[in-house]
Amino acid sequence: MNPDLKARFDSITQSHPIVLFMKGNALFPQCGFSARALQILQPHGEVFTVDVLADPEVRQGIKDYTNWPTIPQIFIKGQFVGGVDILTGLAESGELADLVAGKSPA
Repeated sequence: MNPDLKARFDSITQSHPIVLFMKGNALFPQCGFSARALQILQPHGEVFTVDVLADPEVRQGIKDYTNWPTIPQIFIKGQFVGGVDILTGLAESGELADLVAGKSPA
C-alpha cells in the first residue's frame, strides 16, 4: 500500500470517533448498504464519511488497509469494526452504543 495513502487512512480513522467509508455521501448515499450503515450510525453521534466513489485509489486502498473486501467500512474510535452486516448485529445486540461510548462489548 502507498505509504501516503496509509497515513491518510490512519489520520482519518484516528481523528474522528465514527468514520464510514461509503459509496456516496451522507446527503446522497449511492448504495443501499451505505445508506443502511449511515442510518444505524447517525443516532450515535457525528459520522465522518468518506466517499470511495470520488477516488479509485481510496476505493481500493481502504480494502487493502483493512483486508476487508466490501464497502461500506466502519471505524469506531480508530478501530475497524467491519461492514454493514457486523454493524447491524452490533446495533441489534446493543453493543454498538458501548463501542461508541468507548466501553468494551460484553
